[in-house]
Amino acid sequence: MASRLATLEYLTTTKIGEKGQLTVPKQFREDLGLGTGAPFAVLRLGDGLVLLPEQQRFEHLCEQVSSALTRAGLSPEATLATLPEARKRVFARRYKKNSTRKALRRHSRGHREE
Repeated sequence: MASRLATLEYLTTTKIGEKGQLTVPKQFREDLGLGTGAPFAVLRLGDGLVLLPEQQRFEHLCEQVSSALTRAGLSPEATLATLPEARKRVFARRYKKNSTRKALRRHSRGHREE
């Protein structure tokens, strides 16, 4: 098993397959003890992605994030209070295109029926 020291190391380059799958080279799967179907947490960090195998590592990261928020003076309540607005932004970004298309289709159908 690989060392659990917090190091940043370039491992390799891989490609995304047709179905959006990534291949983790065998050497690294073996080093980390990852088998077929091993779960990964996928986190976005700026323009990058962080892949964290194993629930334990994800939980550790959550603890670190929680500690950082606490040190910054942000309470769970204050953080939760930001969620409704964040959800609205995500919803608008994700579904705005589909809502516009549906409205256009309804509008164009209405004109055909007249």
